[in-house]
Amino acid sequence: MTDINILLLALLSILGALFSAALGWLDSGEPFVPRKFTASILRAIIAGVISALGFSTLETAGPWEYLLAFLSGAGIDVFGNRISGAIASRNKAPTPTPSPT
Repeated sequence: MTDINILLLALLSILGALFSAALGWLDSGEPFVPRKFTASILRAIIAGVISALGFSTLETAGPWEYLLAFLSGAGIDVFGNRISGAIASRNKAPTPTPSPT
């Protein structure tokens, strides 16, 4: 596969991750926080690298591979967001439960 195809697949994966992050922000109803979106940009870059490495073994890339690159970027963003949320919730101090009287 040519370098331009690998680059295109990586860019589509990055776009998929950014699209997923934008949809998550729109769904939340919260005001835009650039710090949170920066984490999504980093996850998108990681998705692009993973896709470039994964798809580099193919000989040709067709429409399905481009769609899979976009969807894999979105999936990596969602998965990374869930992991960071789980880590953040684990690091919070437990709240004491009131005892019944």
